Amino acid sequence: MSKADKPETLASAGVHTDPAALEELSAAGAPSTEVGRDGGVVGYRPGRTLRLGVELRRQLRRRRTQLVLALVALLPIILVIAFEIGDANPNRRSGAFIDLATASAPNFVVVAMLVSGSFLLPMIVALYFGDTVASEASWSSMKYLLAIPVPRHRLLRQKAVASALLSAFTLTLLPLVALVVGVVWYGAGSAISPTGDSVSFGASLVAITLGTVYVIIQLSWVAALGLLLSVSTDTPLGAVGGTVLVSILSQILDQITALGDLREFLPTHFAFAWMELIATDVDWTNMASGVLSAVVYAAVFGMLAARRFATKDITS
Repeated sequence: MSKADKPETLASAGVHTDPAALEELSAAGAPSTEVGRDGGVVGYRPGRTLRLGVELRRQLRRRRTQLVLALVALLPIILVIAFEIGDANPNRRSGAFIDLATASAPNFVVVAMLVSGSFLLPMIVALYFGDTVASEASWSSMKYLLAIPVPRHRLLRQKAVASALLSAFTLTLLPLVALVVGVVWYGAGSAISPTGDSVSFGASLVAITLGTVYVIIQLSWVAALGLLLSVSTDTPLGAVGGTVLVSILSQILDQITALGDLREFLPTHFAFAWMELIATDVDWTNMASGVLSAVVYAAVFGMLAARRFATKDITS
């Protein structure tokens, strides 16, 4: 059939098109698949895939992130209401930190971090990291991300960095809100320790800042474990729940004094070493041990997560 007869034949079959458009389509041909020196298609840039800003905005729009941030912001207010309803005595100079919560704003911040440190804070970190990769698998979107293509190592890194930033922001939000609420309700007084030591308001702010940094570093083992479980399962709840259960188990074992020095190898043994900052003479030994322990656990779990994700068969 000649080229001149094609439009008439198509028209007689009920298909109407522009002959010029057909010629342009034929001239365009197949898309270019020229391979560059690095083995990739010319024009493809791995660094342009799954940008951090895009992933952060995506995570911030998720309902679970918004609920977590709202809970952390409301916790200090809930504590104030609880102390107002209860029988708190701000003039006590001995006892536990919880008894001194209403003595000043720094004391209130310490108590807010103390009561949330056993379960809430590890759960938040576990939620961000345990859900980050497993959720993509549960939505059956992982294979499409890798087909864009986003390199596996980049996808895992971007997910981990976004989760780390969200975790650090959330863990910092708690003492900030608690400080503001504490100043409004209890005033900007000195921090008082159960031993009777008194630390000025300015020095206590430095101590709280260092304590927050310590908590973020100490919970890095929770983050790495959550990431490992996240790349090992397609169920976000399983990854988050497994990480929280390991944290709880470690805390339970840490209470068994019969284990002796073996407890120092538990990842949660030095979780509250930051409380020693509220003293006139600070002992940095436990905090240094806590940082070393967390970093070692985080490095091991992180390497296992990277290896597992690099060799995992993605089917969802």
